[in-house]
Amino acid sequence: MDTAGSESITIGGDLTVNRLGFGAMRLTGEGIWGEPRDIEEARRVLRRSYELGANFIDTADSYGPEVSERLIGEMAPYPKDLTVATKGGMTRQAPNKWAPVGRPEYLTQCVEMSLRRLRVERIDLYQLHRIDRKVPVEESLGALKTLQRAGKIRHIGLSEVNPLEIERAAKSVPIVSVQNRYNVGDREYEKTLDWCAKHDIAFIPWFPLGAGKLTEPGGKLEAAAKRHGATIAQLSIAWLLHRSPVMLPIPGTSSVKHLEENMAAKNLRLSAEEWHEIEEAARP
Repeated sequence: MDTAGSESITIGGDLTVNRLGFGAMRLTGEGIWGEPRDIEEARRVLRRSYELGANFIDTADSYGPEVSERLIGEMAPYPKDLTVATKGGMTRQAPNKWAPVGRPEYLTQCVEMSLRRLRVERIDLYQLHRIDRKVPVEESLGALKTLQRAGKIRHIGLSEVNPLEIERAAKSVPIVSVQNRYNVGDREYEKTLDWCAKHDIAFIPWFPLGAGKLTEPGGKLEAAAKRHGATIAQLSIAWLLHRSPVMLPIPGTSSVKHLEENMAAKNLRLSAEEWHEIEEAARP
């Protein structure tokens, strides 16, 4: 039986976390804007995620903006084995509206404010949320490199990039992670995942449950999920864990009930033949 690979992953050679984390984007208002509808439930979700083994929490200064980081900061001082990763370089204008800004002085300010909200002296994993096409990536990463040398950042990652962009960025700073949109029904960044696996770089899929029509009742994955006594969401997460040893899924939710369901996905056990069947069923 396939066991979906190792239960942990080491990022940057020295940062080991469990391979099913928690994405904190949904701990905000509608459109990833403002305060959550139920702030106490959001706090419970954060505490429960760690209790269930998610010792890697992913967030960004633009979630809210600032709301997600602030809620996570309330957990400080953190357990020794808890890693909080954040991102900067995206500005917010309104609900569901985003714009990249990669100017060095802006990114420097982003890091300083994230340190304050998260209540830490060093961010273990700081990711450039998007490459700003108006600013050479070397300039954006130069600011992060300076902060890394100052001891305010441990490791640096990228988001929504292809192999050529990773290679260019790696000429400026070591890149230890890539956070791209990826799920069982959306594999646009398949080549990027394979590149990360080849170079031992953590691949953090955002929108890990967004399988589109595949998740609808009567869809191709429903029968497989029922056969294994699981939900489609659980099957989607388990498939990501099976897909590659460098995969670090971060399913997010604002509900403790959904959180517990998602975290149970790591216990699913399917054969190689069953995984192949599911992958084929999910192809467009």
